[in-house]
Amino acid sequence: MPVLGDPNPAASKPSEHYWIWVLCLLGLDYFSTLAYQPSITFWLAGRLGPIATAVVVVVTLFGALPVYCYLAGRAPAGGSAIGMLADLVRGWRGKTLVLVLLGFAATDFTMLKTLSLADAAAHVLGSKDTGWTAALHEVVQWVNRLVTEYLSESAADFFTDQLVTTLLLGMLGFVFWFMLRKGFNRNVLRLAVPLVAVYLILNGIVLVQGGLCLWNQPDLVQRWADQVHEGHWIIHHPFWVHDGWGSVALLSILFLPNLALGLSGFEMSMILMPQVSGRPGEEPPRTRIRNTRKVLIAAALIMAAYLLASSFVTTLLIPPEEFADGAATNRALAYLAHGGRLVEGAPTALPWSGPWFGAIYDLATVLILTLAGTSVMTALAVLLPRFLLRFGMELRWIHRWGVLLVLFAGVNLAVTLYFRASVENQRNAYASGVLVLISSACVVAYVEKRRRREILGGAGRRLAEWFFAGVCVLFVVVTLAVAVRSGSGLLIAALFILAILALSVVSRAVRADELRTLGFDYKDEQAKLLWDSLRVADFPALVPHRPGREERDQKEKQIRAEHQLDPDVDIVFLEVHTDDPSNFYQTPLVEIFREDKRLVLRLSRCVSIAHAIAAAALEMSRCSKPPSLHFGWPEGDLLTSSWNYFAFGEGNIPWKVHELIKLAEPDPAKRPRVIVG
Repeated sequence: MPVLGDPNPAASKPSEHYWIWVLCLLGLDYFSTLAYQPSITFWLAGRLGPIATAVVVVVTLFGALPVYCYLAGRAPAGGSAIGMLADLVRGWRGKTLVLVLLGFAATDFTMLKTLSLADAAAHVLGSKDTGWTAALHEVVQWVNRLVTEYLSESAADFFTDQLVTTLLLGMLGFVFWFMLRKGFNRNVLRLAVPLVAVYLILNGIVLVQGGLCLWNQPDLVQRWADQVHEGHWIIHHPFWVHDGWGSVALLSILFLPNLALGLSGFEMSMILMPQVSGRPGEEPPRTRIRNTRKVLIAAALIMAAYLLASSFVTTLLIPPEEFADGAATNRALAYLAHGGRLVEGAPTALPWSGPWFGAIYDLATVLILTLAGTSVMTALAVLLPRFLLRFGMELRWIHRWGVLLVLFAGVNLAVTLYFRASVENQRNAYASGVLVLISSACVVAYVEKRRRREILGGAGRRLAEWFFAGVCVLFVVVTLAVAVRSGSGLLIAALFILAILALSVVSRAVRADELRTLGFDYKDEQAKLLWDSLRVADFPALVPHRPGREERDQKEKQIRAEHQLDPDVDIVFLEVHTDDPSNFYQTPLVEIFREDKRLVLRLSRCVSIAHAIAAAALEMSRCSKPPSLHFGWPEGDLLTSSWNYFAFGEGNIPWKVHELIKLAEPDPAKRPRVIVG
């Protein structure tokens, strides 16, 4: 019989959907990177962009994809690799590590949204030739005039067109999300499926037209190959300049940390796993696991094809000067869709391109960039109950979508103002959050694979273990390379980590007087029968006994003498064994056995001695006379006892048990008495 009940009544089970619809929800984040990834690739790698992108694709398909497919089979309940890590680690060090990773996850979620909004603003400002973008540009100019008139010239310099446009799009996205907060997942899916389909079709048209142009003009491909071979790479910060394909291959590999945005959104797949439908009542959920792997494989293959094609087409067809503060800055594919000028030797513009097609393309792109981060909102609904509640950080108000949206919007606003909505300045900060999460997934996959190999054995499993170890090393090295260069990303992650750790400490301190006991499990059927008999019997004396401190005979003599108990008064010894005090909730395992003429009630898997004793005494008071709890005099000073209670579930036990019982049972007649001798 539960003592406390469901620790999270506000959180409901996520709705399940067909795997293709979940793929579209994932695509709002993952596929939206096509809007800026080709431009970033050329800015970093120059004419080596297609080859460097091929490295990203290889790492995705043969590194990240196998890792996440394996994790999908090991964690069918979802929750990402952090969820598996929370089950692997124990104690305060492990919980702190999980909270640190949650800080990087928050960085990833926030930077995904702010970077997408900044690039949406770049698309609006870069295409003033269409009606709706021109109208929005007029609004931006009006806001700038207001800032200049009512604030100051310096404020007007700070609130650039890029920043103002980003803020306006962020407001539109917030209003849109707020309107959909009721039935959020269902309403978002109705928009995500057609929007992602239209977005991929429009990009496919641009890429097919560009591919046909290169097919009909093979000299453009040959000219690019010669330029790459001869060292004409147009790299802003070259490591060296040597011609030859060996240098090209090595440089393309070294560009991997800077192009990690091509992996962004992939880590969201595990978080969205609970929304993938499976066969009802199937245990283990093989169908859900299989469908989740379909989502992973389909997303990786689609993105790989689009990344390769977009990098190849934009690098070979767009003049280099257009990437540097030109019309193709942060919007290379939109530049082609609008009929932008192509390189010498190519047609004037791509077929089908022009103002009308460009306007439709911009509308779809700005919409998907504005809605990017929607899967983050669904992820928060999974991550918060899974980890924060488990660590004693339950804030019931945060489950109200309005509050959650305002909190998320406030953080996004602060980050946007800090970076002044610059796509370039946010790039490395975003990549650091992405890579930390993927690296943690690789580490968890390796540890889990090694544990299974030690249990099951087998040479094939050892080979798979070495494969995961290699992938783990690769991503850890890439993550360190990005983290060293991205001080801003580490700063934002550090702020989130400090906030989460502080919230954890404060929340546990505020909620210290909750019973925190969800119910009781039983070691065997006999333990359950004896427990039921104790609940209805009038045992007037419960003696909490610290295992190993004193023999029970000596303890009984001491208690009877100090508390003046008659020899015919029955005594039940209550022993509590703590498991992991860093957890918040507990479900004690009950074991009862007879020893001479007395009963011993043993509770294990507890997180706090005081909470376990109070819960057991209250449970025995439900159907019978409330028992008396007889304690010996506690040792130790108040400060040490308080710290031991907070950190290890021990301390001044009698005082804490008395407080817990008093708060949990308002009727004095039904309260177990606490007697200290």
